[in-house]
Amino acid sequence: MAVYIYWFLLALVLLGLEMATGTFYLLVLSVAMAVGGFAALLDASVAWQLTLCALAAVVGTISLRQWKNAHLNKVADASLDVGQPVQVETWHENGTARVLYRGAAWDAEPESADMPRAGTFYIKEMRGSSLVLTHRKP
Repeated sequence: MAVYIYWFLLALVLLGLEMATGTFYLLVLSVAMAVGGFAALLDASVAWQLTLCALAAVVGTISLRQWKNAHLNKVADASLDVGQPVQVETWHENGTARVLYRGAAWDAEPESADMPRAGTFYIKEMRGSSLVLTHRKP
């Protein structure tokens, strides 16, 4: 069999494994193996095949890592708690509050100092283990 067939078979095996894991890193390696296969199909030397495969793997891995980091930051910022109503148990003299949310008492602070102290409040954001409250539903 020709060498390019081995490259493409390895690419297909890695593609199949990627479907089982879902990490996208095996997909990058599968594409890199296909690049090596195309180099073999164009009668490039083994050294060039390996070099192009390695280069495609490195570039693909770096690109995937940057893409994942950019998208993970967006997902981490989107909290499922934002917009949920809370009940204020008590307001403290320093402007903070104690609220009841998800069956537990949480520390909270208003989004601004001039925010009204009565009515329904909503979670605007979370800062560590403290909630930031707003009187408008986000």
